[in-house]
Amino acid sequence: MSEKSAKELKKLLFNKKQNGVDFMTDEEIKICDDFCEGYKAFLSECKTEREVAKWAEETAKAAGFVKFNEFGNPLKPGEKVYYSNRGKSVILCVKGKRPINEGVRISAAHIDSPRIDLKQCPVYEDGDLGFFKTHYYGGIKKYQWVAIPLSLHGRICKNDGSFVDIKIGEAEGEPKFCITDILPHLAAEQYSRKPNELIKGEELNVLIGSRPFKDDEESEKIKLNILNLLYEKYGIVERDFLSAELELVPAFTVDDIGFDRSMIGGYGHDDRVCAYPAFEAILDIKEAPEYTAITVLTDKEEIGSDGNTGLHSSYMKYFIEDLARLEGFEGRDVLRHSKCLSADVNAAYDPTWAFAYEKNNASFINNGVCVTKFTGSRGKSGTSDASAEFASWVKALLEKNDVLWQSGELGKVDAGGGGTVAMFVANLDVDTIDVGVPVLSMHAPYEIVSKIDVYMAYKAFSVFFTK
Repeated sequence: MSEKSAKELKKLLFNKKQNGVDFMTDEEIKICDDFCEGYKAFLSECKTEREVAKWAEETAKAAGFVKFNEFGNPLKPGEKVYYSNRGKSVILCVKGKRPINEGVRISAAHIDSPRIDLKQCPVYEDGDLGFFKTHYYGGIKKYQWVAIPLSLHGRICKNDGSFVDIKIGEAEGEPKFCITDILPHLAAEQYSRKPNELIKGEELNVLIGSRPFKDDEESEKIKLNILNLLYEKYGIVERDFLSAELELVPAFTVDDIGFDRSMIGGYGHDDRVCAYPAFEAILDIKEAPEYTAITVLTDKEEIGSDGNTGLHSSYMKYFIEDLARLEGFEGRDVLRHSKCLSADVNAAYDPTWAFAYEKNNASFINNGVCVTKFTGSRGKSGTSDASAEFASWVKALLEKNDVLWQSGELGKVDAGGGGTVAMFVANLDVDTIDVGVPVLSMHAPYEIVSKIDVYMAYKAFSVFFTK
């Protein structure tokens, strides 16, 4: 017969979710809130992968990071370097005290988010209105992107090698754009469609103007007027859209949510809510850590991580191979002894949509950073499924350093699922597990996270790098 009471035994034996507010002091909660002010400013300023990469490079340089020279001398302990991959992915590195062949600590987050991209020949007119034709990027519910204000971001490259960066619809007084919807009075045909076809991909046409060029002799005068305005302001012509990356994103502000201001609402939490803490964690390393620390901010995760700026490519592996070569080792000597926190979000439990979750294995708002042992779809398809040994190592690290954490799974077994960059890092023979922030309304134009969870993500990445 145990001498412990049932209450004591439950505390010892149960894996009970715990809301951080129940035991955190007011001072500790204020630390979380203050950290999130920087995150809110970042999220407001950086709405595309190019903007995040530029911000990260400039901020890192200001903090003492220098451009990595793969043909230079071996890095000294505490030395800080960065590598920019085509202006859309960034790697930051702080050299540790131990030889590189003893492994590195990698935190990898993605900086792209679901959005609406322009087609290569986007401008057209119909019914006395001017439009952009678009092609959506990533997993979206298309109906959520209709009848909301949109801003236009991106880069247009010209034949002479010059380029124009565009950002319209964010500053006060600037025009915005919109995808129109049909009024409910005339929506009988729309209502008869399947839910996932309420708005079809080819109906995501963005309204961009309505005034014709003042010339009675020509057709397509609205299109002509729009292209003339773009030519006068940016010096671009229609064929320049063929060499452009232009993205439409929600023109929403980043806001505190709730009477208690405990949450943050905004576009792009997935996955910038993990990218920012991972970046800040490596930026705040004050002296040489034991193991070399690496933060990767990568592109293309929302469409499978393919392409030369996504982690399915080899740019991170090549960077680590270059680090190893400078010290006289092979890249594989480093990778097989390395550890990675794949910094990506999970779906926070939403009682309104409880049917999609298995509550015992869901993550909750304010319960801390979420450790996701595996992702994937249905029978764990498309996941790395972290080993018990590595999951135990991460669990012990977080608990030893007072990081509020929880475990989570992406919905019920056959409800759907999703993937992260974890499997691409794990495929390099690196111990990898997902660690990130729970998100409400994930992939919507306006997502919600907890301030406590954001700070605990930062704390998790910090102890991972330094303990």
